[in-house]
Amino acid sequence: MARNRVDEFDYIAEEQEVHEVADLIEDVDDDGGNVVVDDYEFATDTSASQARLGKDIQGIPWYRLNITREKYRVTRLEQYKNYENVPSSGEIVDKECEVVEKGGKYYEFFYNSRLVKPTILHFQLRNLIWATSKHDVYLMSNYSVMHWSSLSQNLSEVVNFSGHIAPAEKHQGSLLEGFTQTQISTLAVKHNFLVAGGFQGELTCKRLDKPGVSFCTRTTYDDNAITNAVEIYDSLSGGIHFMASNNDSGLREYEMEKFQLLNHFRFPWPVNHTSVSPDRKLVTVVGDDKDGLLVDAQTGKIVASVVGHRDYSFASAWHPDGRTFATGNQDKTCRVWDVRKLTMPTAVLKGNLGAARSIRFSSDGQFMVVAEPADFVHLYNTKTNYTKRQEIDFFGEISGVSLSPDDESLYIGIWDRTYASLMQYNRRHTYQYLDSYV
Repeated sequence: MARNRVDEFDYIAEEQEVHEVADLIEDVDDDGGNVVVDDYEFATDTSASQARLGKDIQGIPWYRLNITREKYRVTRLEQYKNYENVPSSGEIVDKECEVVEKGGKYYEFFYNSRLVKPTILHFQLRNLIWATSKHDVYLMSNYSVMHWSSLSQNLSEVVNFSGHIAPAEKHQGSLLEGFTQTQISTLAVKHNFLVAGGFQGELTCKRLDKPGVSFCTRTTYDDNAITNAVEIYDSLSGGIHFMASNNDSGLREYEMEKFQLLNHFRFPWPVNHTSVSPDRKLVTVVGDDKDGLLVDAQTGKIVASVVGHRDYSFASAWHPDGRTFATGNQDKTCRVWDVRKLTMPTAVLKGNLGAARSIRFSSDGQFMVVAEPADFVHLYNTKTNYTKRQEIDFFGEISGVSLSPDDESLYIGIWDRTYASLMQYNRRHTYQYLDSYV
């Protein structure tokens, strides 16, 4: 991934030249005078009932603007710049992509909260939203990990990295002096644990049921030390482990009882994302190379390569069946693979604006969620071999997407100076009236 020094949280806007609604639209009031941004910075939350009555799901007052939503969407598609390490990689793949029918309705809009303001540290890393239940979401907001309860509409701070953080427990290899002003590049929250990865190779672990943090370490003192991704999972031995993907070309596995390093696998290029198969035997490894890898989870030995992408990859995920996995790339495609036949992907799915930055499979295996860098989240129906999808359309950079463990809720973090928010979609059911009781 790009080795950019982060000096402030406006970094992504500078790097990507992000165009926001407030920057591109000239608003005019009823008297013909110019309306300043402050007049609509206080847009309110949007509920499902309000959206059904015609309110914009993000609270953008299109009726007051001199451009329609439809025309602004065309402008956005024309002007958004997809970041590529390989020039024109997104154009080369057009002939390979599947024709996917749009119009599926698997999840429906439920609520958009503007009290919650997700942020992004590095423009290529978008795994900063994690739902641990239908109502509980963890996210990064500037230097803080925040918890949002959609049930109580309460936002609370879990960890603040702007000051000094030191471990409350003593473990071998833990830095007792801790860290100061840690810039968090990636996040994972699962099984009552939180792991935050830093821009200088920092790893901070916290038990959610205990005060303070449990473990702090620097995985590497290499100059190229960004922690690109973290995954928490149940190990074959019955304990909880996590894997950290790093820009120093390393993949490290830790157990989470005493936070000890179990494995350190090295690869020829920076590792941007990894995911462990449901049977815990294989790991997908993608990074600063066009090809992805399947490696043995115990030894780190390369089992197979997956060839087809035209740029660098930053996302991967396994289907619960243990045979299917997907990789997301800056060539604007998500490719779906079958471990029984890796010579070619079973599906090549292209986005609208840019790279496939995040991928999630539902726990029942029925849907695959793919997030672009901005504006679009796609939900593919796996039962139709990915030939049908629902497209969620909005405006803003995406900090992350997360399905709740029961697949009932889908959360989307939106970063924007004016319209930052956390958007919630709920799974559609035959008996919709039941939703009001859950």
